[in-house]
Amino acid sequence: MSPLTLDLSNHVALVTGASSGIGAATAKALGAAGATVVVNYRSEREGAEAVCAAIRAAGSEALAVQADVSSEADVEALFAAAKEAFGTIHILVANAGLQRDAAAHEMTLDQWRRVIDVNLTGQFLCCRAAIREFLARGPQPAISRATGKIVCMSSVHEVIMWAGHVNYAASKGGVKLLMQSLAQEYADRGIRINSIAPGAIRTPINREAWDTPEALAKLLTLIPYGRIGEPEDVARAALWLASDLSDYVTGTTLFVDGGMTLYPGFRENG
Repeated sequence: MSPLTLDLSNHVALVTGASSGIGAATAKALGAAGATVVVNYRSEREGAEAVCAAIRAAGSEALAVQADVSSEADVEALFAAAKEAFGTIHILVANAGLQRDAAAHEMTLDQWRRVIDVNLTGQFLCCRAAIREFLARGPQPAISRATGKIVCMSSVHEVIMWAGHVNYAASKGGVKLLMQSLAQEYADRGIRINSIAPGAIRTPINREAWDTPEALAKLLTLIPYGRIGEPEDVARAALWLASDLSDYVTGTTLFVDGGMTLYPGFRENG
């Protein structure tokens, strides 16, 4: 395989939280690039099967597997199912995440724990399982220059504080250092680990922020580029990070945010 290509033929990719939104778009993009894709879902089986059907229609193999990434047993079963079906994995996109919003003084411990368990602990469990598989399998230079590739899904809120969403912001700040620490630890084993930090993306998780003209206009004041992001914007970034085109990139967060982290409120107040 040429190093200057987005061809992911002979790769097996596992995408968590892939039944809708960013995960679904990423799974489809990887499949369109030639990868076999394991489409993880927690409860939306119909959505996951629709993603698999789209991947198969594009000419690649796909398998839907149910698992709650916050459960160690479920994650181990997810990776076992991927290995049983396809032999190994080469790419992990740890995308599964959720929000349980509340003011901090009103937030329940269950709301705090559920977000941390899925968004942060879930990423650790999936990364750990992928790294174990990469190390056991070893390099496959005919397929990829890297022994394995992981893309963690973070958020602009790994750097932008977010009142009313302290559990979510804390989880994404944790993802940042989880990713960087793992990248540092395993770079010499040929494993590349990076993150994508999306800004405002048109997905069901934040529908209230863009679903009316008034809400969208308010949101766009935070986005210098002047449009809301689409799931495909993030998927294309994940595709690049999963390919040999980014072979010298590890431990990096790629912000896909239309400039949200440029703090546009300061444009005329500096």
